[in-house]
Amino acid sequence: MSKLQIGLAIAGGLLLAALVVHGAWTSRRNQPRLADPETLPVEPHGLGELLVDPAVATAPAGLDDDALMLPPALEKKPLLDPLIDVIAAIDLEHPVAAEAVLQHMPATRRVGSKPFAIEGLDQGAGLWEHPQAGSRYGVLQAGVQLANRAGALNEIEYSEFVVKTQALADAVGGTPEFPDMLDAVARARELDSFASEHDAQLSVTLRARHTAWSAGYMQQNAVRLGFVAGVLPGRMVLPASTAGQPPLLGLHYDAQAALAEDPSQTAIREVTLSLDVAQVPRAECPYERLRETATRLAEVMDGQITDDNGQPLTSEAMDRIGAELEHLYDKLDERELSAGSVLARRLFS
Repeated sequence: MSKLQIGLAIAGGLLLAALVVHGAWTSRRNQPRLADPETLPVEPHGLGELLVDPAVATAPAGLDDDALMLPPALEKKPLLDPLIDVIAAIDLEHPVAAEAVLQHMPATRRVGSKPFAIEGLDQGAGLWEHPQAGSRYGVLQAGVQLANRAGALNEIEYSEFVVKTQALADAVGGTPEFPDMLDAVARARELDSFASEHDAQLSVTLRARHTAWSAGYMQQNAVRLGFVAGVLPGRMVLPASTAGQPPLLGLHYDAQAALAEDPSQTAIREVTLSLDVAQVPRAECPYERLRETATRLAEVMDGQITDDNGQPLTSEAMDRIGAELEHLYDKLDERELSAGSVLARRLFS
C-alpha cells in the first residue's frame, strides 16, 4: 500500500471518528433536559417525575378549562345578590319545610347558560340560605344570574326562569312576584357590557432558548416554586394563601407530554403561565407573582418570556401591563365587584 493510500485511509478514519463524535454531541445537545432523579421519585400516573410536597398536596388541585378556575372547594355557595341577579320574591301562604322545597326543586340549577337558585328565609336564624333539611321558611326567593362569560340573560332565558319559579311556587303554595322582563334584560346587557370591558385573563409564554425540556424537568422546577398538579393533564396550579380559594396562577403545557409513560422521553419547548384577574384578590399581588415566577423559570430553565405571538416581553412592556391592571382593579372596586370577591368570581365565570 502506498503512502498516499495509507494517508487517505488515516484521514478517512479520522473523519469518520469526527462524524461519530459530532453526532453524539449533537444528539446529547438536543436531548430534553431531565429532572434530577435523586429528588424526583417516579409515580405511576403519567406525571412520573412530578414531586408533590405533602404539605401542599391537599391544596386546590386544578382549574376549570372554560373559565380557567375551579369553584372554591371549601366555600359556601354565595347567596343571591341584586347586584348581579334577578330576584323574584315568593310569598307563602304558610311556612314550609325545607324538605318540601327540596322535593319540588327544578331538576337543573341552570336557566340556559345562567345559574338559577332558590333560597329561603330561615324562621329560626332569620337568615337567607339555600334549602337545608330540618329548616322551615316563611318566605322564599328565586334568582337567576344576569350575566356571565357566556353572555347576558336574554328574553328566552328569563321566560324559562319564570316557568321554573312559578312551578315551584305552585307546588309549595306560594305566589311569586317577578321583576319586569324588559328591565331585567336591559340590566343584564349593561352588566354584560361592563364585564366584557373589564374581563382580563393574562398569560405569558416561556419558550426554550436552546434545549427542550422533559415533562419531568419542567414539573420539577414548577414544584420548587410552589405549583401542584392540576386535575387535567398538562396543567399545574399555584395555590392561594387561603385554603379553599381559587388558585393564584395556572401553568399549562403539552397534555400528551404529561400523559407519556416515560416523561423523560418527552420534549417541551414552551409553557404558558396564566392569571384570571377577576378570580384572584388584588391583595394577593397575583400579577407580581406571575412576573416573578416567569422570570425565575426563565433563569433556571434557560427560557425566554414572550407574548402569545412569540414576541419577547421586555420589563417596560410588563410594567405597562401592570399599570393597566391597577386601573382595571380600581374600576372593579368602584362597581363593588372587586377581584377575588364572591360576586366577581360568579360574574366572571
